[in-house]
Amino acid sequence: MKSNYYILILFVILVESCNFIKKTPEGEVIARVNESYLYKSDIKDLITDETSREDSILRVTNFINQWATQQLLIDGAQLNLSQEKQEEFNGLVDQYRSDLFIKAYLEALVKRSIDTSVTLEEAQEIYNRNKETFKLNEELIKFRYINVNENIADLNEIETRFKRFDSIDKKVLDSIAIQFKSYSLNDSIWIRANQAVLKIPVITAENKEELLKKSNFIQLKDSLSLYLMQINEVLLRNDTAPIEFVMPTIKQIVINKRKLEFIRELEKDITKDAIKNKQFEIFN
Repeated sequence: MKSNYYILILFVILVESCNFIKKTPEGEVIARVNESYLYKSDIKDLITDETSREDSILRVTNFINQWATQQLLIDGAQLNLSQEKQEEFNGLVDQYRSDLFIKAYLEALVKRSIDTSVTLEEAQEIYNRNKETFKLNEELIKFRYINVNENIADLNEIETRFKRFDSIDKKVLDSIAIQFKSYSLNDSIWIRANQAVLKIPVITAENKEELLKKSNFIQLKDSLSLYLMQINEVLLRNDTAPIEFVMPTIKQIVINKRKLEFIRELEKDITKDAIKNKQFEIFN
């Protein structure tokens, strides 16, 4: 089955190449294979004013050789494939071409016509109806951390503000963040636990479990730094994903549904309009 698919794709490429090359524009012929001709106008876009003479020769030579190979293959196919097989492939090529045109046309209409905004009410409805499908296959956490030199001035004050983290503390820590080696103080969004592991090298397989404990403060050291971490919330595998985490998926579900409905209505209307305008008739 796969071999037939690859043969078809090759046949499509070769036929389309052939259709392009066999056109007969006015101009200078630069190559011939049997009854097919390559014209100078076909290679005009290969070379720019900035292209060196050596590169120009190489590009043109490669293009001509590729064209000749394709043409010889399609000629060989036409000689060696049975008429029945050629008709089968030609039918599939025509269908493939039609599908490409239709797909591009529908995508343009959809892009122009579909509202891609999704209200919170719409998202919430989808979420509530499909909670069982929004199960996590990884751990999520809400947490903040800072990475500082353990000899940093005012370490005790930094740790106190980091743990308490009221609105004033947050502003103070933001204002002195230039002193931190790295940090993340936005603890109101869900992130993948594995992202935290990658971001903080002192977290290992052995101490990762500490990261997955709700309302947990962690202090870890390595040879160069001190890490302060506060875990606010934790969701484990098979817990229901929070709506904000799966919002991109929900939006895509809503938009895809709109697309399908639009295309169904379009297909009905286009046929009705064609009949009304006598563009489409069925003869008994």
